[in-house]
Amino acid sequence: QVQLVESGGGLVQPGGSLRLSCATSGFTFSNYAMNWYRQAPGKSRELGAYISVGGGISNYADSVRGRFTISRDNAKNTVYLQMNSLKPEDTAMYYCDTRWTTLGRNYHYWGQGTQVTVSS
Repeated sequence: QVQLVESGGGLVQPGGSLRLSCATSGFTFSNYAMNWYRQAPGKSRELGAYISVGGGISNYADSVRGRFTISRDNAKNTVYLQMNSLKPEDTAMYYCDTRWTTLGRNYHYWGQGTQVTVSS
């Protein structure tokens, strides 16, 4: 059974930092790219960051580039999102996500999310 469990969210002041973690199980973590998405109230879910299988390639949304860093530890089956210089507009539910296609069938998994609130 595939499981993704996010943690590390909370309330932080503007300019502060948080580190999100996503612990996974039930699949071969080291074989798949991982994503962090976020969804603010009343808005659609948006991709925040992507990391490749080995961690050598990462991409970021323009809104977070230069402030957020995605990383992974394949030995711990965990992906991280280091968030610095947080802004009120970063307030959202953050989800880790993975997807793949096997034998023509699409698989898509995500966790329950962790809430990040940036406010003074």
